[in-house]
Amino acid sequence: MKRLFLAVLLFGLAYAVPAFSQQRWERNYGGTDWDWGNSVQQTSDGGYIVAGETRSFGNGDYDVYLIKTNASGDTLWTRTYGGMSYDGGYSVQQTQDLGYIVAGGTESFGNSSQVYLIKTNASGDTLWTRTYGGTNLEFGYSVQQTTDGGYIVTGYGSGSQVFLVKTNALGDTLWTRNYGGMGDDEGHSVQQTSDGGYIVAGYTGSFGAGYYDVYLIKTNASGDTLWTRTYGGTGYEYGYSVQQTSDGGYIVAGRTESFGNGLSDVYLIKTNASGDTLWTRTYGGANWDYGYSVQQTSDGGYVVTGWTLSFGNARQAYLIRTNATGDTLWTRTYGGVGYDYGMSVQQTSDGGYIVAGWTGSFGNDWQVYLIKTDSLGRSTGVEETAESGGQKLEVRITPTPNPFISFTTVPGHSSERFSLYDISGRWVGVYKGGRIGEGLGAGVYFIRPEGGKGKPLRVVKVR
Repeated sequence: MKRLFLAVLLFGLAYAVPAFSQQRWERNYGGTDWDWGNSVQQTSDGGYIVAGETRSFGNGDYDVYLIKTNASGDTLWTRTYGGMSYDGGYSVQQTQDLGYIVAGGTESFGNSSQVYLIKTNASGDTLWTRTYGGTNLEFGYSVQQTTDGGYIVTGYGSGSQVFLVKTNALGDTLWTRNYGGMGDDEGHSVQQTSDGGYIVAGYTGSFGAGYYDVYLIKTNASGDTLWTRTYGGTGYEYGYSVQQTSDGGYIVAGRTESFGNGLSDVYLIKTNASGDTLWTRTYGGANWDYGYSVQQTSDGGYVVTGWTLSFGNARQAYLIRTNATGDTLWTRTYGGVGYDYGMSVQQTSDGGYIVAGWTGSFGNDWQVYLIKTDSLGRSTGVEETAESGGQKLEVRITPTPNPFISFTTVPGHSSERFSLYDISGRWVGVYKGGRIGEGLGAGVYFIRPEGGKGKPLRVVKVR
């Protein structure tokens, strides 16, 4: 009851905090190799916990990567977990004792690839680890603490089926279940439901209308199937995130190649408590658009993150805000001239949003990408080299005019130097802030202070 009260209190705060107090920033974290962020949650102290994987730090090829920040995104501590082979973290949640539970996969421990569960204290120190699975490939994508203090984990298991594991508070297995048919079936998101059972979302190659369909499984508290549903057309559909909604139904996010405007669209499915479709929506343009995470917002609408190739520059992190019936209120893209991904989203206690993913635009190679927005999805161009404790630098520049014909300027920065890049990310020159773009052909360019800090801004030369 205490936990429920806290959740309701935080939910209310999202509406009560005035807009001017909402933080807006972006951060990247990592080292000189590949570092990815897969899951984020706001913590009880107002900061954030991020789980992913790192090749820059740790013992092996990849290690599970856990980053704890304050409310401004400054690093408080980082931890790595794993052995000499591949280990990755895909889901994190703060637990009742203010520690953390992380789910993912490991090839360092157990037989072959196994589901990997890590329990830490509030400082990220390991309390225990567990592996689950047999001699085939198993992997964990989602974990949640249950009302009895134990954990529920989903992923894929032996025989390419949806794998569900229920544990006690120490990670000892109480039961496991497999769901699916003769094709490839995976579970990507699990949540305990209000009746004490579980809802699992993923995708199936065994059932449905197409090559793969979104797969929704409702179980009782023992993991016995109450019902299953598939959603999709004759193409490929994937489900990556599910949440029980305030009306007792479910919201599922993923992607579709059967419906929508482009090669792949973000796919949102709203069901009733029995899994019957109330409505579906697609979001995106003419290219590839993916949805990876959904959450119901305090006003009954939804927020979805993923990535888009249809809007912005290159591949960008994508945030979609809808009303209660899935109609778009606004969309935002984030990133630079590289590839940028949104993998996890949560509404924050100030009414804004926190998005975790990874970036190829900022930092060294691939880095963990954390975006804090206000209630309208607006962030600022802030960058930080977190592992070295580097200084934050916020650059607010507004090229004027934009679009431009002969050149553009940056008012108040006429003596500063700016680098320009074309739409492919190729550097095309350095200009002073007084006359930027002279001598260039018509096209889309990106402007950035020569020091390399700040978010690249899009400018257009019309002829």
